[in-house]
Amino acid sequence: MKIVHSLHEIHFDKNSVVTIGTFDGVHRAHKIIFDKLVNRAKAISGRSILITFEPHPREIVSKEKKIDLLSTFEEKLQRIEKSGIDYVFVIPFSYEFSRKSYSEFYLEYIINGVGVSVVIEGHNHHLGKDREGGMNQIVELGKKYNFSVETISLLKIEEHVVSSSTIRKMLLEGDVKTANVLLGYEYSFTGVVVRGHGRGRQLGYPTANIKLHNEKKLIPKVGVYAVKILVQGIWFDGMMSIGKLPTFYDNHELTTEVNIFNFDEDIYDETVTVNIIDFMRDQLKFSSVDELVQEMGKDKIKTQNILKSYTFINQ
Repeated sequence: MKIVHSLHEIHFDKNSVVTIGTFDGVHRAHKIIFDKLVNRAKAISGRSILITFEPHPREIVSKEKKIDLLSTFEEKLQRIEKSGIDYVFVIPFSYEFSRKSYSEFYLEYIINGVGVSVVIEGHNHHLGKDREGGMNQIVELGKKYNFSVETISLLKIEEHVVSSSTIRKMLLEGDVKTANVLLGYEYSFTGVVVRGHGRGRQLGYPTANIKLHNEKKLIPKVGVYAVKILVQGIWFDGMMSIGKLPTFYDNHELTTEVNIFNFDEDIYDETVTVNIIDFMRDQLKFSSVDELVQEMGKDKIKTQNILKSYTFINQ
């Protein structure tokens, strides 16, 4: 897979099969598009091109300026690479760029840019200023400029629509098990272990306090989770707490900490990856430290039962 950032880096070739999108999360529906893209390109002895944007367009055009990414840019590229796509064309997204109409974009970047024989998109694809260009408009462009358009149908799993927005909603509601099914892999994040107050060790449950590498990455619902954590190349079981430590503080910053089972090493400043397996309970404020410790004991037993026969999802 070759990554390019401008039209100067990629020559024009009419025999190109193209898809365009943000592909946040690179979920199961995206993978269907990618497989179709690669196979269609092979069928016509052409090349497969995925066009995406950085930063995420919502960072630029959203009034709230708040974005919760399912995948960082680096994570997205890693998952796209597994699909066997020939080129990923990363277009810098700016406010000025967002004002282009879909037809201006297609003429500059697709029709007269990389070249195109086939366009493949999901059923709800839109692009251009104010998302004015839907699939009907792209089909009309295809008729005018001699390229075909293939639409991938809506994908549902267990009555859930597979989409980035659906998965975000599930994670924010704590339904990580279903979110993982729609993703086709475990939702995860990567960060560095930083020093906390040492309170977990005092309670008999030492924790790795994790500062995420990318603050735009979505943090799931506050609560307690069963997780797998990658430390120094080895996967360990653990239970994770996301919350504000209400038993000890009235107002504390959000913390993400993992009690790693059968592990007692100094890993400060180490980079770790956490795969979130299941949501166990909401964050609670306990009336005493003893009550908290008793509940953590129950959490550990429940986590062990969840993870003892767990196998990773493979997309």
